[in-house]
Amino acid sequence: MYTAAEARRLDAVAINEHGIPGYALMKRAGEAAFEAIGQRFPQRSHWVVFCGAGNNGGDGYVIADLARQDGIAVTVCALKPVETLTGDALKAAEQWLASGGQVHPGVPGHIDSADLVIDALLGTGLDRPVGGEYARAIALINRSNNPVAAVDVPSGLSADTGNVLGEEAINADCTITFIGRKRGLYTGDGPDHCGEVVFAGLDVPDAVYESVAEPGLLLSGQEIHGWLPARLKNSHKGDYGWLLAVGGDRGMSGAVRLCGEAALRCGAGKVTLLSHAEHVALLNVGCPELMVRAAQADQPGNSDHEIIDSVDVLAVGPGLGRSAWSEALLDSCLQSAKPLLLDADALNIVASRGDCGRFNALSQEVVLTPHPAEAGRLLGCSTQEIQSDRVAAALELARQTAAVVVLKGCGSIIACPKGRYAICEAGNPGMASAGSGDVLSGVIGALMAQGLDGWRAACAGVGVHGVAGDRAANAIGQHGMLASDIIARLPQALCH
Repeated sequence: MYTAAEARRLDAVAINEHGIPGYALMKRAGEAAFEAIGQRFPQRSHWVVFCGAGNNGGDGYVIADLARQDGIAVTVCALKPVETLTGDALKAAEQWLASGGQVHPGVPGHIDSADLVIDALLGTGLDRPVGGEYARAIALINRSNNPVAAVDVPSGLSADTGNVLGEEAINADCTITFIGRKRGLYTGDGPDHCGEVVFAGLDVPDAVYESVAEPGLLLSGQEIHGWLPARLKNSHKGDYGWLLAVGGDRGMSGAVRLCGEAALRCGAGKVTLLSHAEHVALLNVGCPELMVRAAQADQPGNSDHEIIDSVDVLAVGPGLGRSAWSEALLDSCLQSAKPLLLDADALNIVASRGDCGRFNALSQEVVLTPHPAEAGRLLGCSTQEIQSDRVAAALELARQTAAVVVLKGCGSIIACPKGRYAICEAGNPGMASAGSGDVLSGVIGALMAQGLDGWRAACAGVGVHGVAGDRAANAIGQHGMLASDIIARLPQALCH
């Protein structure tokens, strides 16, 4: 995935260093978009193409010309007069006119006669709120009853952050994006506005992509198969790691139970729950494979360190709470040299102490899995500021903590301290329910216990969690999905 600036660099390298004329790229983009649109909307016989300035508008003219040649009725609405266009966009518009096409200036009063709308208004260059005629066009398109195909990026959406810039952005049924996937399509508001994302590489040489040193990684959930070693027949539970899930203060036992069961379903050889004595006797009812220990964190001479020192990985935070017991238990875990995953109240306790930088002194692997509000507390800013640029926020938190960070949400982001990041396209709104994050902690913790480093465990874990959530949604629907429904599909997601 690429930022808008990185995508422009890819274009420039293809043109200037590999000898592909800009107009040739524009024609390839138009052809790819026309083919994708035709495949998805084969019965639509009257297309309205909204063309703006720049190359995005040029793509629109190419699409319009190809559609007219194919016998489709086409209306072109131009928000910038053809005579004011320049470069390749002007060539495309002149070709449309030369072939007999017409241009209708400005925003029409209605588009009721059409049965398909093409958005070629703004593209990747948008960096400020949309206003004027462009805002009117977006509103008109969104209020029509026609399917919409967006060219490169839905107009009104930031290609970098996935945020809507202005009052609204195009609500597309599909978005055809070219040469490089724009990261804003996959996080924030992006998935709600893009519909199906279709990628067209335009046959540029592979060497073009070498011009961007560290693009983002788009996760599908399949990465696990290249990273998790196959199991030997001659193996035992000790070969697959021992995870300690730590949490479950009074009244919150379910969270640590979900974490532990998810870890077992993701292949951890052994899982122990270290939780409050009040409900230890009930924690593994229904899942006898879980081992359970009562935490003695707030008692003199507590023996928690014995189990902490025995396991391979610690997943701390699900249902941990904010009591003296919770803080003491977290401190015992932070004193360990074992790989750590911190979630939920473990993060909130660290934030309340202003202790975000303490992770820099730790030598072991550390993974943090905040939702936006928890990330805001750790960075000392608002949830809105986190959401205004999710990738930047995740990278900054990773830099400050020297930890791998999973910023949960629509298009969960994984960031590492050296600046690498990934976004997961798997997952659905049915996963926005209590306990889903606890399941994710168990998934990532289990993969760490099986030998994956923090970055790969986080990337693969987020992907597997998302795929399992999608399988649950496909089976029972998004409304009423439970975290335990995700757990039930984890083995299938691992093998998919």
